[in-house]
Amino acid sequence: MWWYETFIEMWTYNFMVRGFAVTLLAAIVCSVLSCWLVLMGWSLLGDALSHAILPGIVIAYIISIPFSVGALVAALVAVGLISVVKTTSKIKEDTAIGVVFTTLFALGLVILSINPTNIDVHHILFGDMLGVTDKDMYQVFILAPAALLLLLVKRKDLLLFAFDKNQVAALGLSIKKLTALLMLCLSLTVVVAMQAVGAILIVALLIIPGASAYMLTNSFSRMLVIAPTFSAACVLVGIYLSYWFNAASGSMVVLVHGVAFLLIYMFSPQGAVLTRRRTRYLAK
Repeated sequence: MWWYETFIEMWTYNFMVRGFAVTLLAAIVCSVLSCWLVLMGWSLLGDALSHAILPGIVIAYIISIPFSVGALVAALVAVGLISVVKTTSKIKEDTAIGVVFTTLFALGLVILSINPTNIDVHHILFGDMLGVTDKDMYQVFILAPAALLLLLVKRKDLLLFAFDKNQVAALGLSIKKLTALLMLCLSLTVVVAMQAVGAILIVALLIIPGASAYMLTNSFSRMLVIAPTFSAACVLVGIYLSYWFNAASGSMVVLVHGVAFLLIYMFSPQGAVLTRRRTRYLAK
C-alpha cells in the first residue's frame, strides 16, 4: 500500500531508527544551546569547535579509543587555546577563534596524511547518519542528556550571564566558571552532533533553531521550547525527504532547517519581509 511504503516502511529498518534517534537527540541539545549562542554572538565558536575536533578523532582512531573521547578532548583543548590567546594578547576573540580552529583542523589533516587509516574524512565532515552504530548511539545517549541537564539546571545563571555580566559579578557569581560551563556544554554538544551531521553541518544545528525561535518570540523561556520543537520537526521532515529522494540524510536535515528559517524570516512578526513590502506598496 502506498501509505505504508511512504510513511511506515522506513521505520522497519534498524539503521533508520538509530539514525533518527541520534539525530533527533543531537538536534534537541543543539537547539537548546543555540538559544544562548545566538543571544551572546557565539555562533562562530560553534563552527570553530566543529572543525577543531578533527585531530582528536584521528588520534582516537590511531590509539583505538572511542571517537567521542578524542573529539571531546580536542574540543576542550581548542576552547582552552582560544581563551589563552584572547586573554594574553591584544588579539580579539573572533581572530583567536579563526587562528586556533584552522590550525587544529590542519593538524588533523596532517596527522591523517602521515598515518593513513580507514577513516572516511567525508563522513567526518558531512556525517553518516545512516551509518550510526549501536556503540555510537549509546555514546550519544550518555553525552547528550549530560549537556542538556547542565544547561537546564544552570539556565537562570547562564541567562543572566548572556544579558548582563556586570550583574553576574555583582551577585557574586563567577564569570569564568559560567564561561567554562557554557564551553563544556558546547564541547559536549559538538561531539554529539558530529555523529549525525558531521563537522561542517553542525554549525547549522547550533545556529538556525535559536535564530528561528528568536524571530518568533521575545521571551527566552519560550525560545527554549520553540527551538527544540522547531528542530525536531525539521529532523523528522528531513529524514522523510532523504528517504523518499534517496538523498544525503544529514544534509537534507540541515536544508530543511534552512528552508524553515527562510519562511520564518519572510513571514514572522519579527521578520515579515513580505508583509512590510506589501504594506509599503499599498501605502503608495
